[in-house]
Amino acid sequence: MTLQVHITQLGSAPRVLLQALRFEVPAGHILTLMGPSGCGKSSVLAAIAGTLGSVAEGAQALHAQASVRLNGEEIGQRPTAQRGVGLLFQDALLFAHLTVAENLLFAVPPGPRAQRLAQVQQALTEAGLQGYGERDPATLSGGQRARVALMRALLAQPKALLLDEPFSKLDATLRDQFRAFVFEHIRAQNIPAVLVTHDAADVADPARVLELPTHNAT
Repeated sequence: MTLQVHITQLGSAPRVLLQALRFEVPAGHILTLMGPSGCGKSSVLAAIAGTLGSVAEGAQALHAQASVRLNGEEIGQRPTAQRGVGLLFQDALLFAHLTVAENLLFAVPPGPRAQRLAQVQQALTEAGLQGYGERDPATLSGGQRARVALMRALLAQPKALLLDEPFSKLDATLRDQFRAFVFEHIRAQNIPAVLVTHDAADVADPARVLELPTHNAT
């Protein structure tokens, strides 16, 4: 599964934020997008995910002329929910009214309930959270919530994963541990991933770093 992105132009009239941006991410690899605040890193992720219309620059919604292909198939015109792309953000964004297990179950594709519950238990085990299924997400530590958020994203069986500074709110020790946890699972799932970060320590592969132009930053 390879992710191919070609953004001809991205911005809001009359300002062009990015243009002529092209990259490819093979399965099991992580491309890191870097650059100053305002250069368009998160907007690139939104263009891939199909959520760019909800992103605004000032009072203007952002728009993109872009091609997004997964394994050679164009997905750029599909609704967000049909693109097969997972998202992980700075905040865990767990559902406060659901237990930890219910948060995970929400992401599992339809099927026999026993099998779906087994997937949830397996995810809790992989995250080192056995016995935490009935817990309120508010009672978890920041690192625990981050692990639940990642497992929820992966349980949806994405064909690609987008990460928007998911380590930035963790302290140094947790950041190192969670970063390794995320990268391990991306490689195990053998899916392409795009990571946005300001921290060079987050780079998974120095050969796969894309620095966005500084002159576009505001």
